[in-house]
Amino acid sequence: MAEFSGQTKPASNAIDRSERPGRVGLLLVLAGLLVGAAVGLSFVANEQAQPLILGLLALLAMAGVFCLFALAIGALQLAGQTARDDITKAIVDASPDGAIVVEDGGRLIYANEAYLRVAGGESFANLRPVERVFVGSPEVSEAVYRLAQAARDGLGHVEEIRMAPPPGGGGERAFAWFRIAVRPIDRPRRAAALWTVSDITHERERQENVFQELQHAIDYLDHAPAGFLSIDPTGSIVYMNATLASWLGYDLATVGSGGLRLPEIAPGADVLTATEGLPGEVRTDRFDLDLRRRNGHPLPARLYHRVAFGQDGRPGPSRTFVLNRSAGAESDEPQRVAEVRLARFLNNSPIAIATLDRSGHIARANASFARLFGGMPRQALPDGRNDLVGEPTMWEAVVERDRAALESALAKAAGGLAEVQPIEIAVAGPGNRSARVWLSPAGGEGAAASSDSETEQGDRERVILYALDTTAQRQLEQQVAQAQKMDTVGQLAGGIAHDFNNVLQAIIGYSDLLLASHRPTDPAFQDIMQIKQNANRAASLVRQLLAFSRRQTLRPEVMSVGEALSDLTLLLKRLLGERVDLDLKHGRDIWPIKADVNQFEQVIVNLAVNARDAMPEGGRLLIRTANVVHDTVAAENPIGMPEGDHVLIEVLDTGQGIPPDVMEKIFEPFFTTKDIGKGTGLGLSTVFGIVKQSGGTIDVRSTVGEGTAFRIYFPRHEPVAEPEPLPAPDQSTAEIAANRLKGTPELARPGAEKPPRKPAPDHTGQGVILLVEDEDPVRAVNSRALSARGYTVLEAASGLDAMRIIEDKNQIIDLVVSDVVMPEMDGPTLLRELRKHHPDLKVIFVSGYAEDAFRKNLPEGEDFNFLPKPFSLKQLVETVKETIAR
Repeated sequence: MAEFSGQTKPASNAIDRSERPGRVGLLLVLAGLLVGAAVGLSFVANEQAQPLILGLLALLAMAGVFCLFALAIGALQLAGQTARDDITKAIVDASPDGAIVVEDGGRLIYANEAYLRVAGGESFANLRPVERVFVGSPEVSEAVYRLAQAARDGLGHVEEIRMAPPPGGGGERAFAWFRIAVRPIDRPRRAAALWTVSDITHERERQENVFQELQHAIDYLDHAPAGFLSIDPTGSIVYMNATLASWLGYDLATVGSGGLRLPEIAPGADVLTATEGLPGEVRTDRFDLDLRRRNGHPLPARLYHRVAFGQDGRPGPSRTFVLNRSAGAESDEPQRVAEVRLARFLNNSPIAIATLDRSGHIARANASFARLFGGMPRQALPDGRNDLVGEPTMWEAVVERDRAALESALAKAAGGLAEVQPIEIAVAGPGNRSARVWLSPAGGEGAAASSDSETEQGDRERVILYALDTTAQRQLEQQVAQAQKMDTVGQLAGGIAHDFNNVLQAIIGYSDLLLASHRPTDPAFQDIMQIKQNANRAASLVRQLLAFSRRQTLRPEVMSVGEALSDLTLLLKRLLGERVDLDLKHGRDIWPIKADVNQFEQVIVNLAVNARDAMPEGGRLLIRTANVVHDTVAAENPIGMPEGDHVLIEVLDTGQGIPPDVMEKIFEPFFTTKDIGKGTGLGLSTVFGIVKQSGGTIDVRSTVGEGTAFRIYFPRHEPVAEPEPLPAPDQSTAEIAANRLKGTPELARPGAEKPPRKPAPDHTGQGVILLVEDEDPVRAVNSRALSARGYTVLEAASGLDAMRIIEDKNQIIDLVVSDVVMPEMDGPTLLRELRKHHPDLKVIFVSGYAEDAFRKNLPEGEDFNFLPKPFSLKQLVETVKETIAR
């Protein structure tokens, strides 16, 4: 490369057809011609010279105008403009990388000195383009073809090729590496492409040397006499050396890129995936635990586990050093064998074990302790001393209310008291975990004596802590207590509902009698109607109590969850209003379930209304379904849920959430957080009872400020050969809601043909009826209603009275209408006695309890009819007439 000195232009052997240097000789000839013309015109007469002068001036003017146009369109270029590009051109001319410019059509217009050396040419006459210089193996030809294709398409492209031998004479080199690049040049007249050729042989040699050194380092690490692995925060093993892979029996090809995860080689070693740390902290821990070989056998090992945390406190991949501590790996000295056996015993123990100093700092701990109390922050002692700053303490692992009890027990154990009562503590952090802790002196009874000979290690290990995770036990105890509480409340509610039904039965019955004796125009008719309507409202509340106590009558049938929810969509949208968006997401191929369709719809409606009230400002209600296979039930679903496949119906809202202190009471009857007059407190209790009576399970997850999720699990129905159930006499909730929303019954729509009016049903009849009822008002009103329809009614106040009437009377009894719960002899017992002498006698049971509540006390296959209380007199006479006729 030439050197620059002063204003001297550097020497360059580059060739350039684009240069157009100015010529002084032509300028002097033009000036001479103009001077000669002027001198010649001086010898011509003025009259003759004037036209010549005007013609010459016009010629010069026209030449000037054409020059200006040529400059404007770039056809002419001033010598001063090219001078501005001298620095750029000098840089390209002296560049160590070869450069060549080729116009469209293959015309070479520029090549610097470096390219001339590579191509071996001196002028455009013998200069070869890149396509002819780099010719060799098929790989080279393919690379050059891709470059040429990119140049023709006006694109940029880069290739690296290996030439053996190198072009232009490589000296002693047998081969050389070149980086060839092409890119388009934006020119006003004709497009061109700039080709650059760089010799990268030394760069590739450095890369190969680095790669060789890296290969040697990996080889040294792979065959080191100790194991090494790296674990990312998600538990994936991103690297494992060959030594550790051979110990565990794995092929290295399966390790890395997610091929192997930590639980596969170290089950239960969650402590190795740290999740919290101080910004910039580098934490090194030692663990003695058993790794699991591929064949399932244990591998005793000691791990030195180092994790570096970033400035945001997030952990990076670990650097974990592994020592094989199995017998025969090193010298089998008795002391070492015993040490290894003890370390394995402690680290594989399900009990958390740790040693503490007087102030609660943790000196050593096993893996179970790290799992139970993992993620504890590091800070100074509670009393402000900082002699052990950076070591974890027990104080931040325990909730505030239990720290005083733990501190008192620690002081007793550190003072040498051997018998310290265990304490129950709640573990800080998420999960609502709890533990039972035992503390004992580390040095036995003599630990209380302090002497100068006591070592520093002894000071740091004054107390041994044993902790047992009682989280699952506590949760099970709470669930059992809650279940017992709900059963007790359910029994109470069921008893109240039964007695209340008898009262309502009398009120509704006498109201029907009064309505039958009054015309609609009578002044008292509306008052009687109000009495009956309010009695029916009370009966609705009683049915909800029976639903909670699981004593209502269900008519289960095989149903499709998706179809039932689709039928409810219109009703739910009306109930939720415009502020709440309803979203239904059905899973694929949802299994059928067996449940009462009406009660299932009641569950969904109650949950939707409850969610709407939790979103006063509006929000989103999501109802989704899914199949839950039996393998996932135990891991993800509530404790106590039966095994087997289930169908999940999940109702999620974006409301205010349920506080923890309220969560324990939400299913209790009459418990509500709504304002007075806006809720009965029976909505969720009804849901609970229906789900439980249907064999399902309900679970609630809620976060204050985010929303609540109710998860209902119904057992999957497996089709079996069984008789089809009788259709329910009542309309479903969806049908009733649809009729209300339509506003006009189907047969009353405009344009529809009016059906012929049906004649009034005949409720009169004949026959002898034995009416068995222990409640006098209920027996009296039912007897009056049946007698008014033409029946002969024999009354009995108990089952024993009924048996005496049957034995004393000689007339034939056509039907027995009996209560279920009675003193001395209940309904099922009465039926068994009747069957001994009258096997064909027809029986109707009436009760405030569900049919299933007493059917189990009867022989299998026993035939009888059932009428739930409270009922109207019309329902009574219809059922009686239908039963006698059948």
